[in-house]
Amino acid sequence: MKFVDEYRNHKAVKALTRQIFSEVKNSWTIMEICGGQTHSILKYGIEELLPKNITLLHGPGCPVCVTPLEQIDKAVVIASRSNVIFTSFGDMLRVPGSENDLLSVKASGGDVRMVYSPLDAVKIAEENLNKKVVFFAVGFETTAPVNAMSVIEAKRRKLKNFSILCSHVLVPPAIQALLSSDDCNIQGFLAAGHVCTVMGYEEYIPLTQKFRTPIVVTGFEPVDILQGIFKCVKQLEIGKCEVENQYNRVVTKEGNISAKKIIREVFRVVDRKWRGIGTIPCSGFALSDAYTEFDAEKIFDVGNLIQNESSLCIAGEVLKGIKKPFQCSAFGKECKPESPLGAPMVSTEGACAAYFHYGKNKIMETNLSLN
Repeated sequence: MKFVDEYRNHKAVKALTRQIFSEVKNSWTIMEICGGQTHSILKYGIEELLPKNITLLHGPGCPVCVTPLEQIDKAVVIASRSNVIFTSFGDMLRVPGSENDLLSVKASGGDVRMVYSPLDAVKIAEENLNKKVVFFAVGFETTAPVNAMSVIEAKRRKLKNFSILCSHVLVPPAIQALLSSDDCNIQGFLAAGHVCTVMGYEEYIPLTQKFRTPIVVTGFEPVDILQGIFKCVKQLEIGKCEVENQYNRVVTKEGNISAKKIIREVFRVVDRKWRGIGTIPCSGFALSDAYTEFDAEKIFDVGNLIQNESSLCIAGEVLKGIKKPFQCSAFGKECKPESPLGAPMVSTEGACAAYFHYGKNKIMETNLSLN
């Protein structure tokens, strides 16, 4: 398959590995910001291919993982209403709230539906005018355009029964928060290619200059990730701090102009709380004044819910790259995919789920899948 097979090619993987070994002279710590990259790294055993003096940290680039506890509780409260059809992507249904999750609401008789697009939720609203239809709008900048389009389309169709529970988060402010932390030991970043497909990478340039930290926009296949690591290490070894674009088959500097225009029309930038991390200034989207009539938090009056995290779960430390999932005392014991304490064990992009499914005992056999 074009743009997949050649990026899983074992000869290219071996060549890049040799290049990294020949380039690296010092010890470096690099964070891949995206959970999709984390899963590829664990699935293909990429860490095992690298020199021992390169450490990979797994960042907070999983929107399901960083959705705060109270946001899940808001979803549960809304979905439990008798006149509501609550719609969501499937990976949010099992994320635990303080007492319940959306799947439990569905099992108890709530009308909770998995959809593949927010536009599916708009269609459901049009077909059920006697019900209030809510879509759980979770994601980074990647999903913001289509979520914005659902609101625009609902307004165009004059649907008074459609709304979104907005929980969008933004990557550049998260990188700034990580680099500003007193316990930060990150020296380089692999940025999320799909986010930059929408937003471009101009926003990252000031970060590299302010923190003297290279950022490489990177894809998701083994060759992509190794190229990203190579480019990052090469900069670190010679003291450069720039934004590089490994994922240039998809990403441009300016991003998708039309998508960004839609985002600016429908959303405004706000402070946003991240699960296990806390509030990061200017790190999220909320509906703009022109579309506030579609804000589920206001419609259902759930804006003031506040909850504390489980004391057993170290999701915040995992998401900040301070600890690896296996360093959690609950990992694989109290916390498993079928009984998760935190979202990183649920999500298909969560670091804890990646370590659970692609643990050390599975890495070597997975390595063989590189064709």
